[in-house]
Amino acid sequence: MVEVVENGKYSHGRKVLELESALAAYTGAAHVIGVNNGTDALVLLLRACGLQPGDEVVVPAFSFIASASSVVLAGGKPVFADIEPDGYGLDPGAVAAVAGARTRFVMPVHLFHHLADMTGLAEVARRLDLTVVEDSAEAIGMRYDGVHAGLLGAGGVLSFFPTKTLGALGDAGAVITNDPDIAETVSALRHHGRFGRTIDNFPGIATTTGVVGVNSKMDDVQAAVLLAKLGRLEADIHRRAELAKRYAEGLAGVPGVLKLPSVLTRRGSVRGVFYVYVVEVDRRDELAAHLAERGVGTETYYPVPLHLQPCFEELGHRPGDFPNAEAACRRTLALPLYPDLPLGDVDRVCDVIRSFYLGRRT
Repeated sequence: MVEVVENGKYSHGRKVLELESALAAYTGAAHVIGVNNGTDALVLLLRACGLQPGDEVVVPAFSFIASASSVVLAGGKPVFADIEPDGYGLDPGAVAAVAGARTRFVMPVHLFHHLADMTGLAEVARRLDLTVVEDSAEAIGMRYDGVHAGLLGAGGVLSFFPTKTLGALGDAGAVITNDPDIAETVSALRHHGRFGRTIDNFPGIATTTGVVGVNSKMDDVQAAVLLAKLGRLEADIHRRAELAKRYAEGLAGVPGVLKLPSVLTRRGSVRGVFYVYVVEVDRRDELAAHLAERGVGTETYYPVPLHLQPCFEELGHRPGDFPNAEAACRRTLALPLYPDLPLGDVDRVCDVIRSFYLGRRT
């Protein structure tokens, strides 16, 4: 951070360039383009992949709102599909069922700890001539047959929101891709549509603008923080796995705990990363209140499925359209998980959950 101050360029400067290089080495991506946040990354990636006004993008009904709102912001139309009952990934069969004449893209989302079925989705995409764009915002460190999440289609994104596995001190994000044309277009779009050298370039503020872009430059302070934390990322991932194992041991067989997270068997080898530890439980909201009363914070992922969000009311969906997504919205709860969490605190959380379902005071 001192180097940032001494350099005197606080946005789109030398540290951003260093971070892009370091992330390329970590992920294996040919190109990493730092932007202001993960949502911008999705919007710019879709635009760079050639999305045209009215193009349809198949999106899972169970995800964070940005997965679908980014499609709208890029000029497209989200088309929702159901998820797998386990793993929470987009169901390849559901994609085939909803794709129509105007469908051009499919956007798998890698949620929580696990990649979507990229083999099955790639087969559907080839058959229907769809471009795969990955919402890999949560998936840093996750790999499918050795390939990092986000590099299994045209491109993907990373979010560095503070709660992410690799988190900044504010908003930051990146596009990752192996396609040089996509990379060049995203690089221009993030800096008001200017092609050529812009990063760490003091002069040239009034250079020619090739396309209508946005202001989504990454701050160098955030890049400096991420560079410092990147060196301990693998240790943090290992610690997260250790905490997840402790949860699995402590919650095994507890009545009311309906499902514990696990890495599914795919046709390709999967390396999962526990970004969050999400369980499916009976009486979810009551349990969350019980935990909160005892000083345990939780998060509900997600109380309302995307197809029933008010902003998508015009699409005409009704409850029951996507039963797997809706079931997940009723039952999923994220428990505390971060590298500095002591094992004893995990045991405490498990004890409180056990007391709730067994009717004991804790």
